[in-house]
Amino acid sequence: MAKGIHGHHVGDPVSTPEDDAPHHPPPREVTSLGLFLIFARIGLTSFGGGLSGWFMREFVHDRHWMSEDEFLNGLALSQALPGVNVKNLAIWIGYRLLGWRGAVAGFCGIIFPAAVVIILLGAFFSAIASFPLTHIALAGAAAGAIGLSLSMAITAARRLPRRVFPYLVLLATFAAAAVFRVSLVWTVLIAGALSVGYEYVREARQP
Repeated sequence: MAKGIHGHHVGDPVSTPEDDAPHHPPPREVTSLGLFLIFARIGLTSFGGGLSGWFMREFVHDRHWMSEDEFLNGLALSQALPGVNVKNLAIWIGYRLLGWRGAVAGFCGIIFPAAVVIILLGAFFSAIASFPLTHIALAGAAAGAIGLSLSMAITAARRLPRRVFPYLVLLATFAAAAVFRVSLVWTVLIAGALSVGYEYVREARQP
């Protein structure tokens, strides 16, 4: 059978970018213990919050174990599900990289080491709460956490599809939660249902 200029046989189906989309196996260096240690280190050294920003730097920018779009999809999912966002995200990243073993490693790494330190720090700060420097240090940590969270929010907003409807959902969600104090359960359910319905209809109308 004759071949085309790129080596395909004439009549062979031409692959599309979607067909060639990589279904990456986990990087060789990913292990359960390695994931546990990474999550434990992030949990122990990210005093003040903003952990999702550290997750993104660690797994996307530094190690290149997943793309930014994959990470932001996981971040959106972890925020929509019940429970602590950071714990949900750690489980999702672990599962994405190493299946159920990675999910367990992510959960244990982000929860248990930090929990022990939190108990110790709680006792320590209770003992020194009367010193003004304690409150200054906590205020500085809170400011850093807000900056990291804001950075993640801006990054996620920049990745929204350049269409009107996603931005309307973004603004409506912000207004409902921050201005009108609507229950987060109803906000997530309604905004999520509208977004999924819109994307389903849009995809169905495309040729």
